[in-house]
Amino acid sequence: MTANGKSYDGFTDDERDAMKEHAKELKAAKRRGAKADTEPEVLAKIAEMEDADRVLAERVHALVKEHAPALTAKLWYGMPAYARDGKVVCFFQSAQKFKSRYATLGFSDQAALDEDTLWPTSYALTALNPATEKRIAALIEQAAG
Repeated sequence: MTANGKSYDGFTDDERDAMKEHAKELKAAKRRGAKADTEPEVLAKIAEMEDADRVLAERVHALVKEHAPALTAKLWYGMPAYARDGKVVCFFQSAQKFKSRYATLGFSDQAALDEDTLWPTSYALTALNPATEKRIAALIEQAAG
């Protein structure tokens, strides 16, 4: 039982859906092989997003392609992600995905963002302006190593 009196049975429906998407992604990756171009799948997923999320995701995608061309676009739990040697470095999570009030630009432990003993691994993203794009570009470049 949770504090609000509702029972909790583990994962939310959205979380279960994301895990099912990830299982499909893994099966598809195994079928097509490691060298397959997965960018069309990422662009298709971005195109499915609601307007506000789609605009953010398209721009983040363009920034990754421009500032970290060595990263490979792929789907990760149904989200656009960018990997080095098959391991996700950063990802975009739409607000719509988990019914959040903002989209997220996140970084995995593969990202070279280590700074002293504390550093952020995700950023709330509501809009883009030149200053924000410049900051994102710098983070992506650093994360890609």
